[in-house]
Amino acid sequence: MPPTATPAAASVDRDSYLTLHYSLADLAGNEYVSTFGLSPATLQMGSGQLAETLEECLLGLAVGGRHVFELAASEAFGEHNPRLVERIARNALPPDIELRTNSLIEFSSTDGASFAGLLCELDDSSALFDFNHPLAGKPIRFEVELIAIL
Repeated sequence: MPPTATPAAASVDRDSYLTLHYSLADLAGNEYVSTFGLSPATLQMGSGQLAETLEECLLGLAVGGRHVFELAASEAFGEHNPRLVERIARNALPPDIELRTNSLIEFSSTDGASFAGLLCELDDSSALFDFNHPLAGKPIRFEVELIAIL
């Protein structure tokens, strides 16, 4: 009887559909997002659901076990760009927006795309927004537990 080949374990590819737990934290341990202890996330690689640099960490992983990746700011969400910090006159903002310091405010561009800015300062005449990713300029710890490759 000829030997039978054992199928190779599946690993994450650029177009894989995954179920996983993950967390993002800074290197001081401040957690920004985590699915551990909640329902796992399901995502399509390459669809933009996860940052491309984080997807790169997943390539080649097999199901099972936890993996931890520490990424420099430039490898994660990029360096903080001071040109993305902008002061906007209050009378130029939509009147129905609730303005609270340290909250994310969603905006729509003329082409229908949406983007968010962190309201950093507020005074009687203007608001200061930071349109960088909240983790820009910070090295991060990306922890993953791959549950399934679908």
